[in-house]
Amino acid sequence: MDTRIQFRVSEQTKRLAQKMAESQGRTLSEACRQLTEELAAQQLKAMEHDAWLTEQVNQAFAKLDNGTGVFIQHEDAKASIEARKMKIRTRAKA
Repeated sequence: MDTRIQFRVSEQTKRLAQKMAESQGRTLSEACRQLTEELAAQQLKAMEHDAWLTEQVNQAFAKLDNGTGVFIQHEDAKASIEARKMKIRTRAKA
């Protein structure tokens, strides 16, 4: 079901926005709808990422709790990250 959004802006802001929307071949309502849909898509993506990250953290704590976690020394972790960075840089140059 569709819903309606209403808000107030100055007359000048409305005129300028209408002019810009028309120059792009759309109505101000279409432009506002598209922006709203883009904002919603960005929010959904952020929420999905947050859920994924929460799951990753929960899995890590579960491994810690059940004794199956693998610990890596700081220097080994730094070396691994540097190797990944170098691989990415090499790919970017190709």
